Amino acid sequence: MMSKFIEQVEKALLILIMLATLVAVGAEIMHMIKQRTVELSDLLLLFIYAEVMGMLAAYYNSSRIPVTLPLIIAMTALSRMIILQDKELDKIVLLYQSGSILLLSIAALIMSIKDKYSLDKLRNRIIRTPD
Repeated sequence: MMSKFIEQVEKALLILIMLATLVAVGAEIMHMIKQRTVELSDLLLLFIYAEVMGMLAAYYNSSRIPVTLPLIIAMTALSRMIILQDKELDKIVLLYQSGSILLLSIAALIMSIKDKYSLDKLRNRIIRTPD
């Protein structure tokens, strides 16, 4: 009974996250219309929102979130921070942020390779298992 309750709370939170993301997308679009300009930082923010919605859709389709999606969202967010940062900011911060993107991309690559081999192992077990 407790696990059913937790599952329902989880679904409610995911719906809340989706609604909040849609509100944020609307606010960002209204901001672009009001400013009468579209900047790269605006597009990256919309891309982050799209990735969040994709992550929620992936969860509803498979009841699991692929680890690579949050990594990609983090890389996009860091890229947006680099673009928005002040020109007088210490250059070491730029190196740290760039290094973080590199580490996240390596982690995403490793997780993708791991998932591929895990799925291949699962398929091989299913094929080899006698009926």
